[in-house]
Amino acid sequence: MILAVDIGNSNIVIGCFDSSEIMFVERLSTNHRSTAMEYTVMIKTILELHGLNGERIDGGIVSSVVPPLTETLRSAMERLGCGDVLTVGPGVKTGLNILLDDPAQLGSDRVADAVGAINQYEAPLILIDMGTATTVSVIDGNKNFLGGMIIPGLRVSLESLAGRTSQLPNISLTPAARVIGRNTVDCMKSGIINGTASTLDGVIERIEEELGERCNVIATGGLANVVVPFCKREIIEDELLLLKGLRIIYEKNVR
Repeated sequence: MILAVDIGNSNIVIGCFDSSEIMFVERLSTNHRSTAMEYTVMIKTILELHGLNGERIDGGIVSSVVPPLTETLRSAMERLGCGDVLTVGPGVKTGLNILLDDPAQLGSDRVADAVGAINQYEAPLILIDMGTATTVSVIDGNKNFLGGMIIPGLRVSLESLAGRTSQLPNISLTPAARVIGRNTVDCMKSGIINGTASTLDGVIERIEEELGERCNVIATGGLANVVVPFCKREIIEDELLLLKGLRIIYEKNVR
């Protein structure tokens, strides 16, 4: 078994694989102040809740967009006896051909998404990861990573809207009953969800125009299931895409 951990700005996602079978997926809130020991206890508790312990874990892999926590989580996993823990970064074999001006700038989460996608779906691909930020990654028909874009995430946009206005409240990300809202809360809900869905539809259309071909579109991340149902374009939801990519990267390097 291997433990795959993705450290995001808002959440830490932990998945356990037995070969290619996913045993469980759990989420922790990202807390910059938590120590390695505190994360050790949290991960140990998660394993025990699923009838496992560190001795049954053969190894681990970490992707992170929060550098101060990368070593903290690595240390926590090693304390649990998870064997060698790999960190996605320069020098790690991924099988991904990155055609950016500076490939080292590509976040390890987007690398893992891309690796998971090219091993499961037919290219060309557009990958949408909806977390604190919404990232869009483009992979051509030869499975080259071309680039993409970064868009403010739903919660970031919503918090900014509520925080910078005097009369708009903080709201939940639940859909409004109709597109045309009839009160302030419904207007905000419709705006953030339908507005984001329309953005994604438009972005996909423009990318395909630039590529000159139709793409398979895959959405992942904690907020994908909120927005994708409101998109007009057909989009495949794969909430485990990043973790699948981490498993593949681990196997490429361990072998």
